[in-house]
Amino acid sequence: MSIERLVKKAKKGDKHALLELISNEQDSYYRLSYSYLGNESDAMDALEDMIVILYEKIDSLKKEQSFYSWSKTILVNRCKAKLRNQKKVIPLDDMERRVENGSTSFHQFLRVESLIDLNDALSQISEEQKEAILLKYIHDFDTHTIARMTNVPEGTVKSRVHTGLGKMRNYLERREWNE
Repeated sequence: MSIERLVKKAKKGDKHALLELISNEQDSYYRLSYSYLGNESDAMDALEDMIVILYEKIDSLKKEQSFYSWSKTILVNRCKAKLRNQKKVIPLDDMERRVENGSTSFHQFLRVESLIDLNDALSQISEEQKEAILLKYIHDFDTHTIARMTNVPEGTVKSRVHTGLGKMRNYLERREWNE
């Protein structure tokens, strides 16, 4: 059944249609939540929060074909709220697991032995730059989707990615010269 049709059924109160929509992308939702929160328990809590919000607000969705970007935006917002409430930073110590669960295109460019370098480089950039880079290269989201999820203009997303990658590159080059 098409996404649009399932969303229309869900808007009419069909819980099974909503569950089907969610289960179609469950792995993607989990990876996204886990990349923000860094542990299974918090990731699952954020997913549960997202499901409740989807159920309560599905009728406010205007474009049925936008369900997945809309739901992932809600998930990102729940993850950020959870981080704020817990006063946590985004953990990067388990990046290897995240990459293994992430997009294969990013994994091809990443050697396991360089994960320590990546963690060090990521620690040199702002949280906003880190978020944009992780969403783009680990989750393989396009700029438009990242902009919607983070509630910033596309140009800002591009700038964050470009600037963040530049800072990371400079840091790694400086470190190589000092070794």
